Amino acid sequence: MNFALNEEQEMIVKTVRGFVETEIYPHENAVERTGVVAPELGQAIRRKCIELGFYACNFPEEVGGAGLDHTTFTLVERELGRGSMALTVFFGRPSGILMACEGDQRDRYLLPAVRGDRIDALAITEPDAGSDMRGMKCAARRHGSDFILNGTKHFISHADVADFVIVFAATGEEETQKGTKKKITAFLVDRGTPGFEILKGYDSISHRGYHNCILNFTDCRLPESQVLGGIHRGFDIANEWLYGTRLTVAATCVGRARRVFDMALPYAAERKQFGKPIGANQGVSFKLADMITEIDAADWLTLAAAWRLDQGIGANREIASAKLYASEMLARVTDEAIQIFGGMGLMDDLPIARFWRDARVERIWDGTSEIQRHIISRELLRPFGA
Repeated sequence: MNFALNEEQEMIVKTVRGFVETEIYPHENAVERTGVVAPELGQAIRRKCIELGFYACNFPEEVGGAGLDHTTFTLVERELGRGSMALTVFFGRPSGILMACEGDQRDRYLLPAVRGDRIDALAITEPDAGSDMRGMKCAARRHGSDFILNGTKHFISHADVADFVIVFAATGEEETQKGTKKKITAFLVDRGTPGFEILKGYDSISHRGYHNCILNFTDCRLPESQVLGGIHRGFDIANEWLYGTRLTVAATCVGRARRVFDMALPYAAERKQFGKPIGANQGVSFKLADMITEIDAADWLTLAAAWRLDQGIGANREIASAKLYASEMLARVTDEAIQIFGGMGLMDDLPIARFWRDARVERIWDGTSEIQRHIISRELLRPFGA
């Protein structure tokens, strides 16, 4: 693996970082204070991203995307991680699962999402089914040529700004060696569909302004044309397309950690106590050494996993390792940054406490740390039949 960025990648990193610094940073305090992003601001960010040529850069050129490889797209996500998620969500990266669209679905959902005309959201998690996708209770039953969808989803990120939602629901059962399991199907559900309600979610300490929502489905009738990827194939297409979200979490954690470190390092060099910079004391300098070592380790672990995908090499364990390590690294780095800044680190005058709060959710969503450890250990033990 060549660790050096090529000229195009260097340009992309510089461009995206510049975008975040000029278009995202100035609005972060207002979002943190109010908990909302004004619709016109979100639209402006999306428009500028489109003009820049980066909207849907994770999609292939054949459907209108920039066609970035996994490694380069991971670099984009790393830079976006420096900014508030409530704002960078409008730097559009539609769900890759939309590549499963067929026929008219491409014109109604895939292509408008890539152009930035429509925003999607992904609905899997339920009050009683988070990491256990097969345990979901939201179900769709056949009714003639249609499906009738009933149930509730929650913790659905940015559904409040989405034009349509990709909903996973149980559509039957099957007997397996491990007992009865539910068959899962994915559906494309438009905002405003009768029987589909989007409600305000819970108030979260992490990523203020980036809202989670509750989705209720009450006898929501969907024609079979709204099935994404085939009936009963929801679990398969989720495994095929959604692995990349864990890599995104790892990359954004690295970007956020580097922003925190970039603030802590000069502060340690300039802040004086007892007549000398606090960074001259081993109690602080060793913290800096540990922080940058962990950030670099998470960075290379993440890029190495992306590189494996570009080579067509299996990367399930590597992606899980990157997500696990990077998310836990961010928790440690933000905590140490607060310690370096002292009492000021907890004040709203600086964003350090925000980074610290935001870090907590990274070990939960897109698969908890426990789930990642399960994936890693399963991959290690499988060759031995264990």
